[in-house]
Amino acid sequence: MTTADAARWLKERDGFIIVTHKRPDGDALGSAAALAEGLRRLGKTAYLMDNPETTDRYLGYLGEYFAPAGYEYRHIVAVDTASPGLFPVGHEEELDGTVELCIDHHPSNSLYAKETCVDGTCAACGELVYDILLYLNGGITAKEADYLYIAVSTDTGCFAYANVTCRTFQCAAACCAAGARVHAINKDIFRTKTRNRIGLESRIFTDMAFYADGRIAVVMLPKTLLAAFSVDENDLEDIAALPGIVEGVEASLIIRELDDGQTKVSMRSGETVNSSDICKKFGGGGHAMAAGCTLNKPMDEARDAFVAETEKVLP
Repeated sequence: MTTADAARWLKERDGFIIVTHKRPDGDALGSAAALAEGLRRLGKTAYLMDNPETTDRYLGYLGEYFAPAGYEYRHIVAVDTASPGLFPVGHEEELDGTVELCIDHHPSNSLYAKETCVDGTCAACGELVYDILLYLNGGITAKEADYLYIAVSTDTGCFAYANVTCRTFQCAAACCAAGARVHAINKDIFRTKTRNRIGLESRIFTDMAFYADGRIAVVMLPKTLLAAFSVDENDLEDIAALPGIVEGVEASLIIRELDDGQTKVSMRSGETVNSSDICKKFGGGGHAMAAGCTLNKPMDEARDAFVAETEKVLP
């Protein structure tokens, strides 16, 4: 589907529930809230599906959109969710095979939905939702602009990452013109850190390990370390970007210990390494310069496996 097709599909229906992925980020949540608000402007009923891993950082902006108890939806739309393995915790069985439309910008999208609107050239899913809202309503409100700005700014590191295009800036400019609270959002999301986060960052840079003559940087985040600094999910926002700022690093890994013996790997890279291709080998995916996966391996085994695969493709 094109964004125009998706807009027509949405216009013909009512009673929506909008799905975000597990451990939802600003792009998923901002895109979902903007879409819900735009549909409501058309007189339709739209809510976000409960996502228990939503952090307080975003609840203050869009918590009002989560569906009330007993809401009976008729149509399921997923945003920024590339595969069924990313469905929100507690809703996996409910969503299996039932998503009717997926709006996404991940090239690795598994095409699990009945209808799919995917554009891998977009830096953020928010860019697609912006286009859809233009087709639906002819423009965006200040409220929608807030959510879309959160979407496009968070998935681009406040427009610092290599995924940014002219189209990204055009979307951000439209948000500014519509009244988005750009300065307040930037301060809240990008320029405010807790003391716990600062402490964790100091430890990350102290303990960071390097491989392949400094071209690969690896950070290990065991649960004991996170507990020692009393960090929560708010404090871990965009933590994967840190090791990549070291001079000479072409690929970086954040390897985090989860519950039940699982390990989450977040990979970032420059133009010389395709993060998505490597993560696909382990059942994950994403973008060429930002991807990830979850493994049923201990942290040290995950590190060794990823470093070995990355070394193979370093030019």
